[in-house]
Amino acid sequence: MTDRPEPIHAHAMENLQFIRDAMSRATEFTAVPGWGGVMMGATAMVAAVLSGPPDGSRRWVMIWLTDAAVAAAIALATMAIKARRQGTPLSSAAPAHRFALAYVPPLVAGMVLTPVFATMGLTARLPGCWLLLYGTAVATGGAFSVRVVPLMGLSFMTLGAVAFAAPAAWGHWLMAAGFGGLHIGFGYLIARRYGG
Repeated sequence: MTDRPEPIHAHAMENLQFIRDAMSRATEFTAVPGWGGVMMGATAMVAAVLSGPPDGSRRWVMIWLTDAAVAAAIALATMAIKARRQGTPLSSAAPAHRFALAYVPPLVAGMVLTPVFATMGLTARLPGCWLLLYGTAVATGGAFSVRVVPLMGLSFMTLGAVAFAAPAAWGHWLMAAGFGGLHIGFGYLIARRYGG
């Protein structure tokens, strides 16, 4: 009895799955910086200690805005380093553009709402606003990234909702838990699973 040749469609499904997987990897933004997230978390812990509970003062807001600027610098620098190491420059990568287009609008909303909250005497509620909108930015941008990033965004959003419901005096601890703890935890996970 002779062996019959294997039909061509037998390998078609395997080939299609390989192509789908390759296309999925090509559309993911993988330069989310894990170790950068850990560093950002560490600076937030320091900011929480320096700021203390929200007290309606300009000093409190400025400590957190300064930390946000430092965190943004860390994120951009470590993202560029990771992208260069992966051989996918940020300036020409379509996944990076999609990530940015989804990530930036909620941050702009936070920049608009911050002075609104401050001038209306709602400074003590800024932790909820910041955590919720940052979480929205991470969740929407994360839709174009590795699976753990949207989960991180949802965790920030949940903490933001808790911050609105919790006593205002807990604001700095909730900021430490989110911008500190979540960044450190998810940053470590991203660094270990997704290469830095």
